[in-house]
Amino acid sequence: MDSILVWFRRDLRDHDHAALCEALRRARRVHCAFVFDCEILDPLRHTPDRRVEFIRESLLELDHALRAQGGALVVRHGWARAEIPLLARELAVTAVFANRDYEPQARQRDAAVAMALRAQGIGFELFKDQALFDGEEVLTQAGRPHTVFTPYRNAWLKRLSQDDWQPHRGKGGRLVASPLALGVPSLVELGFGEAGLRALGIAPGMSGGRERLQDFAGRLHLYRQQRDFPAVKGVSYLSVHLRFGTVSVRQLVALAVTAGALRPGAEGAATWLSELVWRDFYFMILDRFPHVVERSFRPEYDAITWEQGAVAEQAFADWCAGRTGYPLVDAGMRQINRTGYMHNRLRMLVASFLTKDLGIDWRRGEAYFARQLNDFDLAANNGGWQWAASTGCDAQPYFRIFNPVTQSERFDPGGRFIRRYLPELASVPDRFIHAPWRMSAAAQAACGIHVGLQTPAPIVDHDEARRRTLQRYGVVKRGGVPRRDR
Repeated sequence: MDSILVWFRRDLRDHDHAALCEALRRARRVHCAFVFDCEILDPLRHTPDRRVEFIRESLLELDHALRAQGGALVVRHGWARAEIPLLARELAVTAVFANRDYEPQARQRDAAVAMALRAQGIGFELFKDQALFDGEEVLTQAGRPHTVFTPYRNAWLKRLSQDDWQPHRGKGGRLVASPLALGVPSLVELGFGEAGLRALGIAPGMSGGRERLQDFAGRLHLYRQQRDFPAVKGVSYLSVHLRFGTVSVRQLVALAVTAGALRPGAEGAATWLSELVWRDFYFMILDRFPHVVERSFRPEYDAITWEQGAVAEQAFADWCAGRTGYPLVDAGMRQINRTGYMHNRLRMLVASFLTKDLGIDWRRGEAYFARQLNDFDLAANNGGWQWAASTGCDAQPYFRIFNPVTQSERFDPGGRFIRRYLPELASVPDRFIHAPWRMSAAAQAACGIHVGLQTPAPIVDHDEARRRTLQRYGVVKRGGVPRRDR
């Protein structure tokens, strides 16, 4: 081809980029573009948004990297459905290349763009990039999509070969700098304010991704032991970089495999690789079963009646604000509100608390996370919430109900994480930090608190809530014997 336009979306890097490398292989000249899509941004406008700031900062770095190679990034602000066909015509390209997106809204957008380009005689091709395997690459023996994780993981690992995690490399064509590449608009021009990424310790862009990856590589061997403890630096903190593609999934799989994930004994690397397989699994579920965006994966769970009314609304508001009276639940919610990040163990705990202690529809919690999370990804967010609510594929049984006190004692035993986000409990002894209401009035006074004043009393009794949850989920008519709280 004479010239191709590469449309960057959630893949903000200049290396190991499927669409970019394929364009360089097949065309003499390659243009690059990104669209701040009003379809996505308009509902968020006029408020600081860490994700928009992350994208903008990452684009500045990407544009600089492309210019160093003779190219440049054309950045538009408008409706991508219109801007990409318009830009393709202005640049007189033969085709537009982009990497595949599995979200229903994105697929509708891409279909509209393809139709508009076709009317102009311009091609449109999509490539696999954000998942290691997609489409029909991992199926059951009957040729159907997997709906249970463990068989999917086994099939995924069986299919995995060295070629799958090799980086994409483009040769042949050259990047070109169009006069239309006028730089990256400011946050103000986009209708947003500063969100304080740097103050939160979030380094955007490819350089930020490299820093996180290098830091995690030295801790990978401890991943399985430490990943469940929010007060410990045990996880990768790469999720926002994976979300916006400032690192590639092939880099991460290569790290795990090099560290021995496919050999016995390397538990940290093997557990990390399994988490990457979960990511592919949820992409596949969203791609093949798009009804999960609005409904339960398992239709019978749509018969559940969730709590509504004034009491439920107040409970939801308390959950959002971190005022439930259960310290680890509240610490997790304050973390997400303050930083846009929440540790994965706490994501499971607060989701279980909302759906099974408060009886509130999982979709409300999912939507709240979608607004708050820096690393919000529809596939993973939906999958995680449906797992916690027992409505999803391969979800925890409905009678598995996390006890917020037991979880706190197990995963924040010294209360370090609780004290970080609930400083009002700083003087509470370790043995009461997980349930301050169990202290006597005198002991509370000695710690400078009064449960119900300086710190909220529990808004629900867990044992009573558990009983109501078993009744609520009884409509599903699932078999099994209720287990003890975990």
